[in-house]
Amino acid sequence: MSSEKNTLDGLRIDRRGPTPGSQGPAWLLPSLLAIVVAGLAFLWWLNRPKAIQVQTAVARAPSGNSAASSRTLLNASGYVTARRAATVSSKVTGKVIQISVEEGMKVQENQVLARLDASNVEASLRLAEAQLDAAKGSLEETRPNLAFAERELKRFTELAKTKVVSDSDLRKAEMEALGLQARLIRQNSDITVRQREVEQWKQQFEDTIIRAPFSGIVTSKNAQPGEMISPMSVGGFTRTGICTIVDMSSLEIEVDVNESYIDRVQPKQPVESTLDAYPEWRIPGKVIAIIPTADRQKATVKVRVGFDHLDERILPDMGAKVAFRSPAEDKAAPAPAIGNVIVPKGAIQNSENRDLVWVVRDGRVERRAVTVAQTNGDESTIAAGLSGGEKVVVNPPPALADGGKISEKTP
Repeated sequence: MSSEKNTLDGLRIDRRGPTPGSQGPAWLLPSLLAIVVAGLAFLWWLNRPKAIQVQTAVARAPSGNSAASSRTLLNASGYVTARRAATVSSKVTGKVIQISVEEGMKVQENQVLARLDASNVEASLRLAEAQLDAAKGSLEETRPNLAFAERELKRFTELAKTKVVSDSDLRKAEMEALGLQARLIRQNSDITVRQREVEQWKQQFEDTIIRAPFSGIVTSKNAQPGEMISPMSVGGFTRTGICTIVDMSSLEIEVDVNESYIDRVQPKQPVESTLDAYPEWRIPGKVIAIIPTADRQKATVKVRVGFDHLDERILPDMGAKVAFRSPAEDKAAPAPAIGNVIVPKGAIQNSENRDLVWVVRDGRVERRAVTVAQTNGDESTIAAGLSGGEKVVVNPPPALADGGKISEKTP
């Protein structure tokens, strides 16, 4: 009986729970968690964002220009402009009958440039001159009559004292003298009016002769004989100008300077300019004025730069590069040069009409706006926004992002 009871007790389910110390080893659960964390870390490492491999280049100063660039505070580009230029037109509407200028011709102030048809004006002028002559003739006729009347009045006055003539005869002589005096005054006024009319028609005749307002060079010829010209546009077949004259002594350079660097420009500051047509010709000059307004679209300020000495090779609308130099008193401690560095052409991108480069710093890239001065072959000169020694990405891949990690390709 006892053996059967033991058998039944062995088959009974014990619902009292495990006793302390009956579980597995205590390190099993932390080990499993560590294995899971390690697996997740390995998966993240396998799928982590990898650094983009790029080709880089170092921005360098132009060869043979290190001494000059050490005194350059800023580089900018602009165009040669003329402060004194005019499209010459006429004061009246008329038909051109003569053009006396051609492009490139030097003209002097008041030199005749063109003539308009003045046949109607000449006829009116001759009529006014004839009327003036007639008025003068009437005046010459009245003067002797007035002199005779004044003598008769004097004689009648003497005779009236002796009662030889009557008072009515005396009064008649007085009235005749007074009437001739009034006629003489009126005729003098008529002559003045006729003279003014003659002057008016002479001025209208002079207006048909178009003269140079100042000395300069003709840069364009806008009309030909037979065409109609007017000071204002009155139709599609009417010219408004004869030619354009430029005063070459008023040439200067207008430069747009980024507003971030305008504090480096001062009035009368020395500059060194080069023309795109003559890149090896360095032209000294100085800052004439800083226009006190900014262009909100381009974020630039206009600066006027003058030449120390003008040359016939300098022409209006030529492209120019301007290097703003430190003043003479600062030569001992020049400011660090910014810009005027050379990078590969492939390092420059254009986005929203702005030139950009990717600058490498501490294994990451930074997008930066720059000003490109010129491009020669496979190299571009940066005028502003980049310093010598900085690394830039050449032919940047589309996947680059500002602040993204990169790795440089080994040559």
